[in-house]
Amino acid sequence: MSSTVDKTEAPARETWWRTNSELGICVLLLAVGVLVLIDAALIPTDFAQRGPVGPKAVPVVVGSLLVLVSLLLARDVLRGGRGEAEAGEDIDLDAPTDWRTLLLLSGFFLLNAALINIIGFPASAAIMFWGAAYALGSRNLVRDPLIAAAISVLTWLAFNELLGVPLPGGPLMGVL
Repeated sequence: MSSTVDKTEAPARETWWRTNSELGICVLLLAVGVLVLIDAALIPTDFAQRGPVGPKAVPVVVGSLLVLVSLLLARDVLRGGRGEAEAGEDIDLDAPTDWRTLLLLSGFFLLNAALINIIGFPASAAIMFWGAAYALGSRNLVRDPLIAAAISVLTWLAFNELLGVPLPGGPLMGVL
């Protein structure tokens, strides 16, 4: 008494928006590009102008490129161009979300945000870097904290000394 069930489904109704869904990305890129250009136009230049290139240069270039890319992508989509669905990704689309890893990473990131002004960037970033390594599966109790500390101190020094962007040093201010 076995019965065969027809498992074929009716084809989904193909609407114009469904077949041209990439246009949503075009609209998003265009909106972000226009927003960047508007914000760039509102930057006052009198306080930071040092030579022919002022503070507006990079935002104008980035905004213009976003607008250009959105228009070129829209043209490609309207001419029939389609992106390959997940062909370049080495992931299993049927696998469930790893909530433990996601929550651990989010927790260490939020802990960094809470501690940065209390214990300083080098210490809070070291905790975050070690926590990210732990959340992603590394369990080396000697190597991971040392690498995390080295990366966070080097990042703090690069921002403070090379770029002139002050980050809170915390108790390490006098040592480094």
